[in-house]
Amino acid sequence: MTVPAGLKDDVRDVELVIGGMTCTSCAGRIEKKLNKLDGVTATVNYATEKAKISFTPAMSLEDLIATVEATGYTAVPPAPPAEEAAGGPAEPADSEAGAWRQRLLVSAALTVPVLLMSMVPVLQFDNWQWLSLALTAPVVVWGALPFHRAAWTNLRHGAATMDTLISVGVGAAFLWSLWALFFTHAGMNGMRMPFTLLPGGGDGSEAHLYLEVAAAVTTFIITGRYFEARAKRSSGAALRALLDLGAKDVAVLRSGPGGDAEVRIPVGQLAVGDRFVVRPGEKIATDGTVESGTSAVDASMLTGESVPVEVVPGDPVVGATVNAGGRLVVRATRVGSDTQLSQMARLVEDAQNGKAQVQRLADRVSGIFVPIVIGLSIATFAGWLLTGNATTAAFTAAVAVLIIACPCALGLATPTALLVGTGRGAQLGILIKGPQILESTRRVDTILLDKTGTVTTGHMDVAAIHTANGEDHEKVLVLAGALEDASEHPIARAIATHARNKAEPLPPVEGFTNHGGNGVSGTVEGHLTLAGRRSWLAAQWSLTAPADLVKTAEKAEGEGRTPIWVAWDDQIRAVIVVSDTIKETSAQAIAELRGLGLRPVLLTGDNTRAAHAVAASVGISPSDVIAEVLPEGKVDAVKRLQDQGAVVAMVGDGVNDAAALAQADLGLAMGTGTDVAIEASDLTLVSGDLRAAADAIRLARATLRTIKANLFWAFAYNVAALPLAALGLLNPVIAGAAMAFSSVFVVTNSLRLRRFTPTRK
Repeated sequence: MTVPAGLKDDVRDVELVIGGMTCTSCAGRIEKKLNKLDGVTATVNYATEKAKISFTPAMSLEDLIATVEATGYTAVPPAPPAEEAAGGPAEPADSEAGAWRQRLLVSAALTVPVLLMSMVPVLQFDNWQWLSLALTAPVVVWGALPFHRAAWTNLRHGAATMDTLISVGVGAAFLWSLWALFFTHAGMNGMRMPFTLLPGGGDGSEAHLYLEVAAAVTTFIITGRYFEARAKRSSGAALRALLDLGAKDVAVLRSGPGGDAEVRIPVGQLAVGDRFVVRPGEKIATDGTVESGTSAVDASMLTGESVPVEVVPGDPVVGATVNAGGRLVVRATRVGSDTQLSQMARLVEDAQNGKAQVQRLADRVSGIFVPIVIGLSIATFAGWLLTGNATTAAFTAAVAVLIIACPCALGLATPTALLVGTGRGAQLGILIKGPQILESTRRVDTILLDKTGTVTTGHMDVAAIHTANGEDHEKVLVLAGALEDASEHPIARAIATHARNKAEPLPPVEGFTNHGGNGVSGTVEGHLTLAGRRSWLAAQWSLTAPADLVKTAEKAEGEGRTPIWVAWDDQIRAVIVVSDTIKETSAQAIAELRGLGLRPVLLTGDNTRAAHAVAASVGISPSDVIAEVLPEGKVDAVKRLQDQGAVVAMVGDGVNDAAALAQADLGLAMGTGTDVAIEASDLTLVSGDLRAAADAIRLARATLRTIKANLFWAFAYNVAALPLAALGLLNPVIAGAAMAFSSVFVVTNSLRLRRFTPTRK
């Protein structure tokens, strides 16, 4: 149900762990019931066994839980992240697999003799059929109990699921056999039963038993459920590993009479502002800022990059990374659910709980599939009888239809691939925000790269200061440095830092104004000072640059550097040349993006000559450079490419990239950038390595291919198998094995994504 616009601000989100689901039809029923409630929007995922629900204040959490329970299932809020990290959710998954394993071992041990006696007539001794009954009964009653229980629960609520098909099919085969044993000559001493893979003709119903069908189908389906439970556990392993990365305790510094003393406490008790010690080899407990000490920090567990990063006092550090060098004292800035690790885990789980468009189609098919199959089974039974065939042949075909049709593979096709793909991405520092993003990665053909911080390091340095004749170098540095110190632009920070390192304390600025990417102005020591583009100084201030400075600036531009013009008192006095280092991996990353069929386009606010120099060094053609773009013009650049028919992906990291990331068909934010950019993007790259963009697109496309392969197999299997069963070309035993192993195939195919290898080492 759609939430009214006026209530959107009051909408709450909650996640519930759903118990008792046995197939995708169960998830569909719960989802349908929840969405019928006023002000509720719900998505239920069978693979993750969770419901993601948005609801208005008119509805309470208790009402939601009661609705799920009234549908025949259980619902509880999920365990806190700390418990999950400690292995909380592992127990239900392990116990589920363990329960199925126990049923499998007992059922298999009882079924094998029944199968051998039924399939090999020479093993049929006198009264063998009664031994078969004794062995089959525990399998049908106890082994298949979860299916019977689920079928009964659904029947009480007026619904039918895949368990209904299994229960009816197995029960029918067993009850038919009981009738034959007790009321026909099939129970007499000396009875022999031939085995055939296909239903036979004639009237031999009294001498035919289906005990092997009841036992074998139950065992095969239990086998499928066991491997499915194990595979689901494996598919979510990446997220659990991510949650388990964090430190469990921390040495906090507490003030005392004798100075600071270390007190070891659980990480959950850590508060913002606490100072804590990280020794070599220890994990950093939470996000913070280094107060003292220098070291190298290994962030490979979060970013996928193997090279440790040097940190000094003042540098930010991220929780769960490893201190590979010296002793550090860190002040906590974010704790608990606010840390980067928790945010990553939340993004991954949100993506896993979502549904791709193809999965919604599968859900709709599954919702109507079971009643159709039951009707088809009845029609098959009647059709065989009406065409003069034996009752045994009609019954065999009808049971085969029931057993073969269970579309469990259909319900697992998308969520298992999503679980594994997004989990593997998290291990590599690639966060896919939702299943709908996968489709976008397939369609994009152009990738727009913001230069600063993406292709380059974003760490600007002053390369040179050139003054006009007669101007004082130090005065230029003081006035320009003081003016730029009031700005947050990377170039401004570079000039201000250089000035502070070279000059006395910088004077204050009055009337500071930022002129939208063109430059800045303000009064410093009584001088109206300007710093920015030459074109801006000429157009807005009618200032002309000295010829020698123009020549110097043009040379710098040709080398890929950026000239910043400085003027005061209505005269251009100097040009400061600033350079930004190109990342070592950018050229390789752009080559990889081309290999994926993408056209790389460089986007920058730099002048054209500097932009072309950077483009040439990383392998981008001059025709694919968009230069001298103001921050507000980035969205227009994306729109122009889209108007030309391009499907655009955008990579950026700054606040001024957020709107363009949102406008693009696919937004990729560098995790080294701002929270605003990350929020606006579709994919987040935790590392600052541009090669991660190529890895992200490769992984997303591989996940989408796996989903489509799974769905093709699931659909094709049902489409092909149902007519074969109805025509009597499938023995129910073979149908049960095929149905069980189709689910195993789909999950195993999804698990191949765990072997996805990035190009980054």
